[in-house]
Amino acid sequence: MAANLMKAENFSIVPMSGEIAKMLTEELDGLGQVPFDTVKIPSGGGLAFEVPGDDPDNPETAQSLTGVIVHHHPVNVYWEHDFDGSGGLPDCSSPDGKRGLDTRTGEIRDCATCPFNQFGSGGKGSAKACKNTHRVYLLRENEALPILLTLPPTSLRAFKDYLAKRLIMKGKRSADVITCIKLKKEKNADGIAYSACVFSKAADLAPGQIEAIQPTCAWIKGVASHVPVVDQSAEPDANDGFVDVPDEEPMPF
Repeated sequence: MAANLMKAENFSIVPMSGEIAKMLTEELDGLGQVPFDTVKIPSGGGLAFEVPGDDPDNPETAQSLTGVIVHHHPVNVYWEHDFDGSGGLPDCSSPDGKRGLDTRTGEIRDCATCPFNQFGSGGKGSAKACKNTHRVYLLRENEALPILLTLPPTSLRAFKDYLAKRLIMKGKRSADVITCIKLKKEKNADGIAYSACVFSKAADLAPGQIEAIQPTCAWIKGVASHVPVVDQSAEPDANDGFVDVPDEEPMPF
């Protein structure tokens, strides 16, 4: 445990100060939302993340991602037609997994009762037509802005288990620890390989570090709902034939 804490003490946190937040607001006025670096999960069971670097045309690869989860939230996304790789806006999306905006009609939909968000609506097994994903904002060492990782449906159970069993049941929140995220190769019911995220706690943050990171957590929560939803999935058919446990299943506590 001592070695674990020593590792955390060496983790340098750059707080999101009021001055930095003010500069972001002023300098990006009229230019859109904060440009978070988006990490891509590989297709075909690859074991390396694709991380934007200084050269936009040549992203870096990483076997693991390590940092503090300063915020996370569900995002539901629906395309009427199959994903074509264009990266365009979805036909309907929800930044909180509860209420979605149909961009075709302007209608506000209740995700819980929407027919596209029901098991079996996807046309294959129990799959949903609406893609239930989860955004994770991970603050890495010596960086002021977190990177954004969107978890596909196939990684949601692992993330829920990590939060509930490894952190919450032990009195920890996600922003109280340093988390390590890796990839493992899995196959769905049709034998198609895909990459699934694996989560583990690398260390507990010291009380002073937890306090220092709170401004970043508060700021991210304030801007997260305004980050545009576009499809960045590298595994468009990873869920074909995949049977997940319904979100409505209660946790065992």
